[in-house]
Amino acid sequence: MATYAIGDIQGCFTSLAALLKRVSFDPARDRLWLVGDLVNRGPDSLQTLRFIRDLGPAAITVLGNHDLYLLMVAYGAIRSRGKDDTLQAVLDAPDRESLLSWLRTRPLMHVESGCAMVHAGLLPGWTVPQARALAREVEGALAGPYHAELLHNLWGSEPVAWRDDLRDHERMRVVVNAMTRMRFCTVDGQMDFKVKGEVTKAPKGYLPWFEVPGRRSADTTLVFGHWSALGLRVEPNLLALDSGCLWGRELTAVRLEDRSVFQIPCPGLAHGKPRPS
Repeated sequence: MATYAIGDIQGCFTSLAALLKRVSFDPARDRLWLVGDLVNRGPDSLQTLRFIRDLGPAAITVLGNHDLYLLMVAYGAIRSRGKDDTLQAVLDAPDRESLLSWLRTRPLMHVESGCAMVHAGLLPGWTVPQARALAREVEGALAGPYHAELLHNLWGSEPVAWRDDLRDHERMRVVVNAMTRMRFCTVDGQMDFKVKGEVTKAPKGYLPWFEVPGRRSADTTLVFGHWSALGLRVEPNLLALDSGCLWGRELTAVRLEDRSVFQIPCPGLAHGKPRPS
């Protein structure tokens, strides 16, 4: 049995299939950890969703910002941005509702065997148990009867920092933004959502979230994606796995048992070159 953690797929199903063939993945024996952003901008979001859903317990995926974006568009919370989106096949699919129901019941965070998987990151003041408890609050709301109300109130970048007295939708928005959108933050956990790109582009006073001194989740290996400009990083307490498949670089899997790295080159987008994320 092996567990393969895989970076952002974003609808690049052909690359995913090639990578699984490369590692001889067997769903009867092995497991996948997927860091989120299963869909959007790549050509085969529908096929990717169906395939991963049908793997059942052999695949654990956390929600990424593009996955939540799909849910918000599908439930009428926001309008599609249009130009770079490749979600229409999912929205038009005959099994649309079962796919959306499956997707909104995926976790924001998964913790197991000394590792914690999340799409983007954890605020430096959060311990892993605290972050997991906060993720469960959001997961319960997304899986519950009032999920549409939550989705209508998730969009936005405020508040920019966590406070213990936050309530209701503001509370959940901070949790979601940290776990699915964050790259840079201050030492006291104020997030920036404007700057993308390489670590050297950090705004004044901000650091990559994982470099904040005294980060309280540093005792656990954090497995994440989201930051294609960061690329692959394999460090003692860090596995950054978005190696830019969508942009014509590689799709990466790391075998968690021994940290062996497997990569395949990706063709990138044939229909243009949108902004990296």
